[in-house]
Amino acid sequence: MIADLERDFMRIELDAIDRRILALLQSDAQLSSAEIAERVGLSQAPCWRRIKRMEENGVIRLRATLLDRKKLGLNVLVFAQVKLAAHGRATLPEFEETVRQLPEVLECYTLMGATDYIIKVVARDVETYEHFFREKLSQLPAVRETNSAIALSEIKHTTALPLSLLEEPDWPARTTKTR
Repeated sequence: MIADLERDFMRIELDAIDRRILALLQSDAQLSSAEIAERVGLSQAPCWRRIKRMEENGVIRLRATLLDRKKLGLNVLVFAQVKLAAHGRATLPEFEETVRQLPEVLECYTLMGATDYIIKVVARDVETYEHFFREKLSQLPAVRETNSAIALSEIKHTTALPLSLLEEPDWPARTTKTR
């Protein structure tokens, strides 16, 4: 388990070409390695090796197709803050495993502070969410309290990570004054 945690937090060194490859894949995962190679100025084989290395290191976790939830009739997006009644050794893993199995839950995060978890839930309508809340979420044995907030509108939604944050800052290094 410690080895898994170390691997998860190990930062992978990426150069400018790697970052350009990642930016292209984030914008269109269907691009072939030949198309990516041409756009980043590499031949196909080295480009493919870079992509493969980033997949093996876990930088690229998955290539997926993003669906439009509203066009599919999933019109309600809810953020539910969950407080657990107890924080025993088995309680947290049991809650987390149960939440992983709920198809309505898109994301779940452990929080520090007054709320233990925040979950992102999708539903067809408010009634469908109410059913999910009454029959599933509130019935979990460890749940003490839930506060739900329905998103009224989507201001920004992206799955693209800001790769520019990986670049070295261009500000000068701090200098200390001597007296």
